[in-house]
Amino acid sequence: MKVALIGAGAMGEAIVASLIRAGVSKGEELSLFDVSEARLDYMAGKYHALTSAAAGEAVKDAAHVILAVKPQDFEKAAKSLSGMDSGVTVISIMAGITIGALVEALGHAAVVRSIPNTPAQIGEGMTVWTATPAVGETARAEAGRIFASLGRQVFVPDERYIDMATAISGSGPGFVFLIIEAFIDAAVHIGFSRDIATEMVLQTVAGSARFAQETGKHPAELKNMVSSPGGTTVEGLQALEAHGLRAALTEAVVATYNKSKALGGAQNSK
Repeated sequence: MKVALIGAGAMGEAIVASLIRAGVSKGEELSLFDVSEARLDYMAGKYHALTSAAAGEAVKDAAHVILAVKPQDFEKAAKSLSGMDSGVTVISIMAGITIGALVEALGHAAVVRSIPNTPAQIGEGMTVWTATPAVGETARAEAGRIFASLGRQVFVPDERYIDMATAISGSGPGFVFLIIEAFIDAAVHIGFSRDIATEMVLQTVAGSARFAQETGKHPAELKNMVSSPGGTTVEGLQALEAHGLRAALTEAVVATYNKSKALGGAQNSK
């Protein structure tokens, strides 16, 4: 599959590596543009991808163009991409840039808006995406293959879910990392060395998440499997509830969701 990427930063590299690893594209089928020549040289050397000195040159002959630039650099990038073939699908991974803003700035109707997350860098990502009516069935299937190479992917029928996804899977790793950090600190507090505490906590979190995925059981049911009446887990759970863990997580998600909507509104008002 011929794919062009505008932006070759961390997420751009994650996409390139994932497409090649999953067999979706070969290195020579990937065309890259980035403002950093050093970055392009690195990507060409490591992945054998083609590189271009201009964004407009990179997108020639591509079936899909992935916008992996920072949101604040979008307007400049859009100017260099005018006149793309109508059959090309533009895929944005930029936070806060709405479909309306993408279509207007690019003068292009076939647009996919997506929210991947940082675990995509190791093929364990979660990507939520939607598409305009101009993106046909074949193009949607190919977009799904691109996102599946990053981990798991979910298509949503309406753009409003993208802001919701930003608050859950997009920003969620930050919340999880904070919980992991606090969990490790607690283990150190009761006497473990930091190295041992880190290994224990990381495997406990990873194993618990995988167990939930594999069994398909409701988290409450899994929680009850660990909780013996009058036991240690129940005591700890009671302490977490008393200190408002559920409320804190809900407030974090709502705050992130509201911020995502505000960023989208700010972009639309420009």
